[in-house]
Amino acid sequence: MLVYPSGVDVSSSALRFLAARLRKHRHALGTRWRRLSAGRQALLTLTHLRNGQPYAQLAAGFGIGTTT
Repeated sequence: MLVYPSGVDVSSSALRFLAARLRKHRHALGTRWRRLSAGRQALLTLTHLRNGQPYAQLAAGFGIGTTT
């Protein structure tokens, strides 16, 4: 079980699955880089879906800007 900074528990299998899909999608698009790794982006997405936190709170928790 992985834990987001605010204490949200996320199953590691769901996180691995989503991260793998994101990596595959990025490769298909030919994306060169992103601010967050696929694993961190997956964690951010699952956290938002689970808690519905506003973007400003998510951005602060992950140390990124709200536009990212």
